[in-house]
Amino acid sequence: MPDPALFSHDPSTLPRATGLSDMLAGRLAAAIQSGEFGPGDRLPTEKRLVEQYGVSRAVVREAIARLKADGFVDTRQGAGAFVAAKPGLANFRIAQPEGGGRIASADLAHIFELRGIIEAGMAELAAKRRDTADLAALKTAFARMQQALLAGEDGAAADDSFHAAIATAAHNPYLAQFAAFLAQHFSATRALTWATSAHDDGSASAAQIEHARLLSAIEAGDAAEAARAARDHILAAAERRGSAMKD
Repeated sequence: MPDPALFSHDPSTLPRATGLSDMLAGRLAAAIQSGEFGPGDRLPTEKRLVEQYGVSRAVVREAIARLKADGFVDTRQGAGAFVAAKPGLANFRIAQPEGGGRIASADLAHIFELRGIIEAGMAELAAKRRDTADLAALKTAFARMQQALLAGEDGAAADDSFHAAIATAAHNPYLAQFAAFLAQHFSATRALTWATSAHDDGSASAAQIEHARLLSAIEAGDAAEAARAARDHILAAAERRGSAMKD
């Protein structure tokens, strides 16, 4: 059974900000992942959580709903919430910092590493499988980025479209779906490439050169070079964010 001391926290330690339910869900998920609650264990009652964390019943209910959606718990009518047999495996989520702050540098490095693995694989497949329509979509997105670069404007949407077109060109529907999910998180890292400061310091131009290399490799059908170009692009993007990846 879980250690009762786990819920002896001072309620003041739960930040007073929007997203209280997400924060509480995060606390409970961490307790489950650490083994404080094992599969089949019953979580504290709604009343107990309200008292211990000083939040409303609505916040507790939303937190439990979040845990259920993410596969951490199962709920039983009139009995409460119980830890799932394989907690956390029903969904995939990239954790966001509490209070809407910046992602920790270590987490950001892991995100870029994930991008490198996924996008290199997509680029390799795209080079092997792309068709005329795929190349047209890639060139259109590239041209839009080039226009934004020359005008000193925001090309983030075109950047997203370029990478989405690579995922489509891989012609694997599951990979495309996973890439679309990850794009929700990657989009924020791409947006910085097109900030005014990035135009001023040459980062946007450097990124576009990397995009050109990637497009050229895919168009040429060079799978190995496409994979290298994609990974090099992510490595460079990480460095521009001050988040070096391990070799």
